[in-house]
Amino acid sequence: MIDAVVIGSGPNGLAAAIRLAQAGRRVTVLEANDTIGGGARSAELTRPGFVHDVCSAVHPLAVGSAFFRTLPLERYGLEFIQPPLPLVHPLDGSGVELRRSFVETSDGLGVDAAAYRRLLSPLVRNADFLMRQFFAPLRVTPATVTHSVLLARFGLMAIRSAVGLAKSAFKDAPARALLAGLAAHSIQPLQNLSTAGYGLMLAMSGHAYGWPIARGGSQKIADALVAHLNTLGGTIETKRRVESLDDVPKARVYVFDVTPRQLLAITGNALPDAYRRELTRFRYGAGVFKLDWALDAPVPWRDPRWLQAGTLHLAGTMEEVAASEAAVGEAHPAEAPFVLLSQPSLFDATRAPAGKHTLWAYCHVPNGSTVDMTSRIEAQIERFAPGFKNRILARSVMTPADIERHNANCIGGDINGGSGDLRQWFLRPTWRRYATPNRQIYICSSSTPPTGGVHGLCGYFAANVALRHAFR
Repeated sequence: MIDAVVIGSGPNGLAAAIRLAQAGRRVTVLEANDTIGGGARSAELTRPGFVHDVCSAVHPLAVGSAFFRTLPLERYGLEFIQPPLPLVHPLDGSGVELRRSFVETSDGLGVDAAAYRRLLSPLVRNADFLMRQFFAPLRVTPATVTHSVLLARFGLMAIRSAVGLAKSAFKDAPARALLAGLAAHSIQPLQNLSTAGYGLMLAMSGHAYGWPIARGGSQKIADALVAHLNTLGGTIETKRRVESLDDVPKARVYVFDVTPRQLLAITGNALPDAYRRELTRFRYGAGVFKLDWALDAPVPWRDPRWLQAGTLHLAGTMEEVAASEAAVGEAHPAEAPFVLLSQPSLFDATRAPAGKHTLWAYCHVPNGSTVDMTSRIEAQIERFAPGFKNRILARSVMTPADIERHNANCIGGDINGGSGDLRQWFLRPTWRRYATPNRQIYICSSSTPPTGGVHGLCGYFAANVALRHAFR
């Protein structure tokens, strides 16, 4: 009998398999698609020779992951590229640059320079510790007691709304816009409690770890994880769609890299009715509408310095970012959406033919939205890069339904595995988190703490729970 079967080969499923294999367990991973990777896949979406990231593209959480950093992934060809500028947030007539140095970043914030240094300095100095706490299940350890003052200070800021913290901490538009754009990665209205925490952690990550891309595409992360799993004796089988427990080989443990909806469908009466009712109350969040372009030249940004940025946040002021996310929260696609954009081929020549380029972007939309956001996204790019449309050779359009077809965990286009608001941050999908009432069945997707992102930590923590409960 196999010790463990992991269903799903996203970064969390692969991380769970690796952790189990490290403990000497025989592990097999089953993947429904013909390629592995989940949210870390790459493909030629537009034209031959143009390599695009199907979902995730920029990886501050991968390089900051407390688990991934223990693995020799570079041995299997994984290389992260750090653009000269991690992030730029354009404004009409100017732009805000998030640089690796928080001092250099603050120097560009005018009257808010000192406030930014006061806010970020203690976070960046303690980045490794805070990453371990923020991206982990809620718990009390000797380290949390030792750093209780730091955690209390951070917690009081993180629990606030992004709009509230930005208005109280900063006086001028650039610093407020920078924090708002970072917080918008929470995929919820910026008036919601806890959105400030997302913004602070991503700012800290940019300074401490950068916002890198993987050379050759995000697929290389998944490929390296599989290669390492193989050295530990683990195996993976593609084109193995699991629709019920009858579709998996007999094992002591089943670890599901799926969201609650799929877990309910697959496990049937293997889970008690009370727990199944809890899972039905799990809430999915907003979706995304994604575009990829093949370009005949780089984006003609109004400020050429923005060609040094791996990532750009396009929406303008804090008020504009907040209005975009509030509209989505009210189930209306924004007329002027907040656009997250990456331009990887400027730093990675493997992404496009010589002289050509790729571009990746998405905006948030209501879950399952059918509204075509192509013109609205491209209008936001044109706003800061006049003439952009003239450089388009081809485009790939992915609606929320298309995204779910590529990755069944993205229900209605929700790339976060469920709403990440305060009610579903630490205790997701239920108070049991990774465990279920059936000691053979565990869940390790981004529907568990610490939510979405390419960091593998949901899988790592789920595997540890399974090792404690099922292999004692």
